[in-house]
Amino acid sequence: MTDPHAGAGSTHPVPKLATPEPDPRPPANHHSQWRIYMGEFWSGDLGLTLLMISLIVQVFVITPMLEAGVPGRIVFNIITMGLMVSAAIVGTRSIFWRTCLLIAVVACTAAIVAGRLDPTHRTHLWASAIVTITLLLFVRVVIVVMFRGGPITWSRIQGGVAAYLLIGMAFASAFEFLELYLPGSLDFITQPRDLDQLTAKCTYYSFTTLTTVGSTISPTGSFARSLTTAEAITGQLFPTILIGALVAMAIESRSRNNNSGAKPQ
Repeated sequence: MTDPHAGAGSTHPVPKLATPEPDPRPPANHHSQWRIYMGEFWSGDLGLTLLMISLIVQVFVITPMLEAGVPGRIVFNIITMGLMVSAAIVGTRSIFWRTCLLIAVVACTAAIVAGRLDPTHRTHLWASAIVTITLLLFVRVVIVVMFRGGPITWSRIQGGVAAYLLIGMAFASAFEFLELYLPGSLDFITQPRDLDQLTAKCTYYSFTTLTTVGSTISPTGSFARSLTTAEAITGQLFPTILIGALVAMAIESRSRNNNSGAKPQ
């Protein structure tokens, strides 16, 4: 084939268009796109910010209002569980831990619903035990997300606050379980009339113990005293270890940046 615009006696081959090679990677499905979106969500400040705000409202606003019979706690429970499940899916690659968390969330939801529909002593006892285990798993998820690779940002501080609040809530559920299993383990000035009041009082006692402030509620049983001592020690050690770990990560990140930015001689 010759070029019509070329001079007589000269031939120039017409260049052929390159055919793009097919992409060997499979097309992204909705599941992978969702994982990418949630990874970006938890790598920034928004995920841990929403989690911290929901926990603060639940602990310091909703739970004290339970004594007055004001509803609303279930909404923040759903928000917290949804955030923690999404964080677990993108924050850990272990199928074992994902499965454990999903099973715990389903069991916790079923136990809470069963306790509301059939408010017996046994259902409340099982609900308190399952909630305690689920909250401890949530603490691990937050710590895993908080110590992911990357620079030290405000989201890591928010993650530390969220983990601290989850620890207090886990101990509150443990005290609730202990009081239901062994009545009289905690000495209240005014005895709680129902489960909501017991939850509110145990939450108050848990956070006053975690922060070593002290409260009007006192442990009378041996298991309650041991649990109180364990929470007081946790409340002192956790912030210290967390701050030390964040400082070490910040120093390591700064040193790595300085080494990568240094020009060769």
